[in-house]
Amino acid sequence: MQSRIANGHCHSDHQLVASQCAESLLEHHKNLIVATMFNVARTASRNIYARLFNNSASLQAPTVAVVLSGSGVYDGSEIHEASAALVSLTRSGADVICYAPDAPQMHVIDHTKGSPAEAETRNVLTESARIARGNVKPITELTSGTADAVFFPGGFGAAKNLSDFAVKGADMTVISEVERVIKDFHGAKKPLGFCCIAPILAAKVLGGSGVTVTLGKADDGSGKWPYAGSIEVAKALGATTVEKAVDEVTIDEANKVVTSPAFMYEGKFHEIHDGVSKTINALLGMINN
Repeated sequence: MQSRIANGHCHSDHQLVASQCAESLLEHHKNLIVATMFNVARTASRNIYARLFNNSASLQAPTVAVVLSGSGVYDGSEIHEASAALVSLTRSGADVICYAPDAPQMHVIDHTKGSPAEAETRNVLTESARIARGNVKPITELTSGTADAVFFPGGFGAAKNLSDFAVKGADMTVISEVERVIKDFHGAKKPLGFCCIAPILAAKVLGGSGVTVTLGKADDGSGKWPYAGSIEVAKALGATTVEKAVDEVTIDEANKVVTSPAFMYEGKFHEIHDGVSKTINALLGMINN
């Protein structure tokens, strides 16, 4: 009887030890699987980042300059385009520095009426600080040595404060600091991005270099492309133009210039955001390529 009890205890002890061993082994395998999955994900993430920026050694985040022209579609930067660009840049891991001219706006528009507020004057740098949350520098400090790429959102500020396209059309001039920045980045073979009406700046400054841009599509009678006349002006300035939809991007590999229509099209906010995001992704993809 005692022998059977002893044997029973012995049998139970063996079962307990075996069960504990099995649980320990299972837990060890789980930990190995989790660690392996984490390492694979981390390696894949690093590889993607390295391929994107061609910087596998240090994986240093690129710095992208965003040139603003005030705050508000009719007399400054188009806020939704600028915001979409900033969101896309930081989401991609880029460092962003905003710049703007320290100069008076051409005029101030009452955005509730769409007409000039005759008694008001505003400064482009001061107004741009609204978008940049105060962190904006004078464009005089921007050179190809301070950033890996540069992006110009649209809005009438590009046609009124960065240039005089809004009043002179094909006889336009680009303000000296903006012309200097565009030529500097182009000469350094660093990417330049433009959206909405801002590609007209590239057409003016780089038209002689055979730059290719998009300003959207020609007027098709739908009323969806109210600024289609700018396409012919860009051609007259020496640029090649390509018709693109709001969610499409034109990439000029030779000149390292990326452009998209944005609010050249009477689209919805999310359509503009998506198009600008694609433009930023293409711009980042050109860095170091």
